[in-house]
Amino acid sequence: MAIAQEARSGDQLVALETRMSELEARYEKRIEELEAKLPDDRVTIVCFSGELDKAMAAFIIATGALAMGYECSMYFTFWGLSVIKEQAETAGKSFMEKMFTMMLPENMDKLGISKMNFAGAGAKMMRGIMESKGVATLDELMEVAQEMGVRIISCTMAMDIMGVTDEEMRPDLDRGGVGTFLGDAFKSKATLFI
Repeated sequence: MAIAQEARSGDQLVALETRMSELEARYEKRIEELEAKLPDDRVTIVCFSGELDKAMAAFIIATGALAMGYECSMYFTFWGLSVIKEQAETAGKSFMEKMFTMMLPENMDKLGISKMNFAGAGAKMMRGIMESKGVATLDELMEVAQEMGVRIISCTMAMDIMGVTDEEMRPDLDRGGVGTFLGDAFKSKATLFI
């Protein structure tokens, strides 16, 4: 009964309404702060592997993400650089850089597979089966990904460590360091490491 009488008082009602307005404003501000921290509709993929089957999976996931309305960036580092190289050059490189160049696949057409590669025979069998089944090649998957808007980035630090030059890389790709990757990853709903 006392609560009902206080609620009827004009001063108490104004104080209650003011307090409710303050709480609502703080609540709305907090929601805005939390929404600003939510990730974008984005997927980031780190391509660390230089193997045919893993590279294909990465491009299939990337194009699938775009088809679902997500932005996508693919960050190629270390062994993954072989996927996006156009050619291999040894001229002007140090001894160790030449060794890396000779030991790594020259380009995506020379990639092996992760299991049962058998000195390249497994990769040839896989490519033959893919062709007979009408499955897109890795080069075709990459082309589609680029046409759809996947951002493809080569890691400049890994390029430097492994002696991969800009001339060896495809010219239509972005270059970036760890800051580029983290900038995308922090804004992503999913970050995959393949």
